[in-house]
Formats: sequence, structure tokens, C-alpha cells
Amino acid sequence: MIQSDFPASQPAQPFRAMQPALPEHIGVREARARFRGGRGYLAACTLGLPTRETEAVLREDAEAWALGTASAAGYAAVVERVRHAYAGLVAVPVSQVAIGSQASVLAGLLATSVPDGAEVLCVDGDFSSMVFPFLSQAHRGVTVRHLPLAELAGGITADTWLVTFSLVQSATGAVADTAGIVAAARAHGSFTLCDTTQATGWMPVDASVFDATICHSYKWLCAPRGVAFLTVAERLAALLHPVQAGWYAGRDPWSSCYGPGMNLATDARRFDVSPAWNAWVGAEPALDLFGRLDLCEVRDHAVALGDAFCAGLGFGPAGQAIVTWPDADGTDLGRLTQAGLTASGRAGRARVAFHLWNDEDDVADALRALHP
Repeated sequence: MIQSDFPASQPAQPFRAMQPALPEHIGVREARARFRGGRGYLAACTLGLPTRETEAVLREDAEAWALGTASAAGYAAVVERVRHAYAGLVAVPVSQVAIGSQASVLAGLLATSVPDGAEVLCVDGDFSSMVFPFLSQAHRGVTVRHLPLAELAGGITADTWLVTFSLVQSATGAVADTAGIVAAARAHGSFTLCDTTQATGWMPVDASVFDATICHSYKWLCAPRGVAFLTVAERLAALLHPVQAGWYAGRDPWSSCYGPGMNLATDARRFDVSPAWNAWVGAEPALDLFGRLDLCEVRDHAVALGDAFCAGLGFGPAGQAIVTWPDADGTDLGRLTQAGLTASGRAGRARVAFHLWNDEDDVADALRALHP
């Protein structure tokens, strides 16, 4: 068990539900058994499903809360275990991981640190949490330019202070050419911010190649909503203003509950947002599961299902876990829903997603619903 290095002037009695011991490595087939639901659920890109372990610890936490046996120090220990687990999952030192509750809030931290008059380059049609925080800085002369994902790398110039993009696009499922974008950004001295919310959990993610990443874990990582992460390299962290600093961003949070003095953590914890405790309890077994998976195997599983679905629709293979197609009037989404399947629609397109709990039967059911 990883020990938390969260400084505490009061003893931490970690909340820990009784859970069955899991093997060090878990395959996709074994992982599927950890979910109570999933058949016909094609919406991990909207909302992940909880594992049986997450269900159990949330129930136990509610009981502890009701009985008055839960404690702030115990929750803090949970948060630190989850922080460590996420750092390992995306290959960065834990000192580079800050925690929060929403992707837009963490993006807002970076947006307020963009220099006056600087340029931010975004993807045309990217999820609003990666766009709106930067558009809101127009009063300082910050300019936001938008390009199609395929043109992003070529559109970076010496005037671009920050390139911000989603690794996997929410509306289309398209996967960004990270190597090309990162290389172009480095050539022009630009920083990179990558949102991995639609990627982390179904494919390997190396956050260390970017200056900053954001991930909300309630989709593909199957955690409760309200558990989000920011990773930030020191060269960018040194330029960020901790505008959201509260007691949890303190070097010793238990000594940072009151002003007037401010003594912030020296690592990425200075950007922490005080956690929604109960959600982090549910996140711990979720992150533990994904840390035991071979994410290359998960990617191959999800992509194989996505490509099989594309073939059934007469499309070429997309190599994506998220598959979308034009459906402006919602006819196809309605057919899927009427067949008892859970899918989604975004930007005038029908959208399905394949994750751990899905198999070939889900592909067949979806195709049958669309072409009875």
C-alpha cells in the first residue's frame, strides 16, 4: 500500500472499506466482472459505470458519515492514495499532480495565468471546458484562435503561448496527433495543455510529454463525478498563479485553515482545490482497478469493437473507442434508445462508445437497432 505524504498535524485514520483482494494484473475479461451493469451501455464517453468495489465503499462511507465515524483526516488519506494512483497511471511524479473537481475549473487556473495579450490556440469544436476559460480572458487582450484538429500542429506559431486540445475529441472520437503537436509546440516555444478526459482509462496516456494535462475521471476511469486531476511540469508551474488557493493548497493544510498568513505547498499541491470527499472514496477502487489493467489491452479491446461497429455501418475502421456519425434529426439515436441501448448525441452526430463492459453482442445489438 502506498503511504500518503500528505502533511497532517492531526493523525490520519484512513477510511478503508473491506474489499476483496485483487490480483496484481487483471485482464479485460476479469475486469468486466467487476461491473454489475454494462450490457447495452454504450455511453462511457458520457458517464462511466461504477465497479462493484466503488458501489461498496460508497455505501460504507455513507454509513460512516451517518454514524459520525468519518473524519477529515481519513478522507485526506484517501485523496493522497488516489493522487498517487493517478500519478502512476499517467507516468508523472506525484509532485506534479494537483487535484480538483471539474475540468473547467482546472483549465481556468491556466487561463488566468496566460500573459496579457498572448495567444491561445484551440481546436475548432473542442469541448467547451477547454475553450471557454480562455475566451473569458478577452478583457486582458488574450486572443483565442481555433483550427481543425488535423491542422493544429501546423498552425502553431511563435506568437502561440499555449496550445490547448483534447487528446480524444468528445464530439467525434478523433485521436489527436500528439507527437506532431508537441514537436511543433516545442519548436515554437509554446506550452501544451491536453485534456485526457476522453482518453485516460481506455488507452495508455503519458502525461509527461505535455506541459499540463487535465482529466475528469467520471467517464472512462469510472469514478464518481467530482474527481479531477491536473498534471503540470515545473517549467509551466512556475508561471501559474494559484488563484484558487484555499486551505487545501497549504504546505500543511491543517495549519492553513485561517489567515492572514499564506504558506502554500511548493509542489503541484499549491494548485489543489479542496476535494469533494465522498467522491474520492469512490474513486479509490476505480483507480486501483485501472492501475492493474494493461491499458494497451483495453485499447485493443475497445478499438476492435469500434472498428467492428464501423464495418457494420459500412465505414472504414476509425481506430477509436468512440464512434460517431451524422444524425442531425436524432433518428439513429432514437432507434438505439428504443432498442434499450444507452448512447448519446453530440454536435448533430450520434455517438457510441465501447469500454471494458462491452463485447461483440453490444456491437450486434446496436447494428440490429440501426438496420432492423
